[in-house]
Amino acid sequence: MEFSSKLIEKAVNEIAQLPGIGKRSALRLVLHLLKQPKEQTEFLSQALVNMRTDIKYCNSCHNISDSEICEICANPNRNKQIVCVVEDIRDVMAIEGTGQFRGVYHVLGGKISPIEGVGPSQLKIPTLVEKVKSGNVLEIIFALSSTMEGDTTNFYIYKQIVDSGVEMSTIARGIAVGDELEYADEVTLGRSILHRIPFEKSFKSN
Repeated sequence: MEFSSKLIEKAVNEIAQLPGIGKRSALRLVLHLLKQPKEQTEFLSQALVNMRTDIKYCNSCHNISDSEICEICANPNRNKQIVCVVEDIRDVMAIEGTGQFRGVYHVLGGKISPIEGVGPSQLKIPTLVEKVKSGNVLEIIFALSSTMEGDTTNFYIYKQIVDSGVEMSTIARGIAVGDELEYADEVTLGRSILHRIPFEKSFKSN
């Protein structure tokens, strides 16, 4: 792809690094921005800078937040005794979109994946174990994607807290095996949360 401007070329190359955007799509975006008022581009660039410099992670659940404690954890109407374990912010958004869950979350920041070099020590598992051992948690809901990595992570956490006496459940398999949680439709995901099953039953039947 030939460019008549090095400035355009650099902008296209930077935007093309975003997931799902090739150089042609990046070029369309750049040309669109050029047609807009200068202020709009400045608002966009400032929003991105603010996001990178000011974003925080909730001290309680590790969710992305604007403050030390996220809005979900700070909400007095949420049941702090029910903790839904998810991979990342996208899963929190997917479950929140169902309107069926009124507990809180614990964001691991990934899944155990030896192939990708991700081990338990790189995830937010120790703080989850601490929550359970504090005695303030009644139920843990495993809501990781139904992949080999997700199941491995679930089982690892289960082994860490099985002697705590806390109830453990997993979302019902209305979510197809191998599917990522964020792509499930809200009705199916909502039903999976409501009709969750005991975790031990989920792996003993496999």
